[in-house]
Amino acid sequence: MNEIGAVGLREPETRPPRFIQLVFVDINGVPKGMEVPADRYGEVIEDGVSFDGSSIPGFQGIEDSDLVFKGDPSTYSEIPWEGIGRLYGYIYRNGKPYHADPRGVLKRALENLEKEGFRAYIGPEPEFYLFRKNGSWELQIPDSGGYFDLVTLDKARGIRREIALHMPALGLVPEVLHHEVGKAQHEIDFRYDEALKTADNIVSFKYIVKAISEIHGLYATFMPKPLYGFPGNGMHLHISLWKDGENAFIGEEELSETALYFLGGILAHAKALTTVTNPTVNSYKRLVPGYEAPVYISWGYRNRSALIRVPAFWGNGARIEYRCPDPSANPYLAFAAILMAGLDGIKRKIEPGAYVEENVYEMGDSKRKSLGIDTLPESLGEALEELKKDKVVREALGGAYRNFLTYKEREWEGYLEYLGAKGLPEYTKKVTEWELERYFHV
Repeated sequence: MNEIGAVGLREPETRPPRFIQLVFVDINGVPKGMEVPADRYGEVIEDGVSFDGSSIPGFQGIEDSDLVFKGDPSTYSEIPWEGIGRLYGYIYRNGKPYHADPRGVLKRALENLEKEGFRAYIGPEPEFYLFRKNGSWELQIPDSGGYFDLVTLDKARGIRREIALHMPALGLVPEVLHHEVGKAQHEIDFRYDEALKTADNIVSFKYIVKAISEIHGLYATFMPKPLYGFPGNGMHLHISLWKDGENAFIGEEELSETALYFLGGILAHAKALTTVTNPTVNSYKRLVPGYEAPVYISWGYRNRSALIRVPAFWGNGARIEYRCPDPSANPYLAFAAILMAGLDGIKRKIEPGAYVEENVYEMGDSKRKSLGIDTLPESLGEALEELKKDKVVREALGGAYRNFLTYKEREWEGYLEYLGAKGLPEYTKKVTEWELERYFHV
């Protein structure tokens, strides 16, 4: 086992890969797939490879589970430390796009966006923790660094660098590496791209982080709240729409009217959106005041306590930053829902209301009420009820909606059964063993 901080780069294979990893995600956004000999590449692209979808979370029932994976040739890359190829693709059933394929859901949402003349660009900021696991769920923290700490307190800086050095092989361009607020918490930002490519990149990034961490004898987790009393893992999303080759969010002075309506749409659908941007029981242990995770539905310029912040960058850098999503989200479903909520705002010209530059956490309830500032759901159960009432978000999920809802309702029911058996209250903010067993791999 390499010592923490030591760089142990594996040299890439010099010969062509002999196997190709075919990658898709389940309803939770967890990567699934299979490997085929490299000489089947053409077959994978043209005809696809069949598989049984009955054991994939959120996919078909056992009575009708024959699915086909077809590769998207534009996504091909090679994993240097394994010497294999990697390919994303789409799922088909009976010769037609499979309704619950998350990547297909996002593709259809982007087609709807393009009908209005827009292309979406998204830049994510996924956070993660590095732990040693001590046989049980006692998670040993391997460093005592804090936000932007360097050298002596940050024992994992070499691992971050190693991750960044491998990212370009899978098409990611690293931009900023740093220690986050929590002990053993980290962030590596990578360059924004078109929405579908960014969703693929999030899946690839998590794969790289976990693989390199494992080489060093560590566990990397993107679980929203792995430790009670420590900051949670967020995944802020920087979003802009472009039209005719120009950033449609650029206004004469600040944001354009298009951007404000888009922002208004997200705020109007924010409660239902949390079901897909914060889709786990554990997500709502992060969404509590005190750790910079936004819980109040508001927006502001440069205000980091707001749900949506407008960064101080203009020109082609004009964008909004949506701050509640976390890295347990299925990026394909989350992007589809966010973009369709924003598009609804543009179509219906939904005003976002006045921006807020005060610290929303420190406001009294009466002032928040006078400003019309509502709160996000406090649990997955509450979020699911909001999803059922929101036609726009439901339709954004398309045919995957019913699969997603059924799966998540069972998840919530399982958690409530666990709490009942343990005699714990529904809104406990403690991180339970049930959550660690279910979400630590996220």
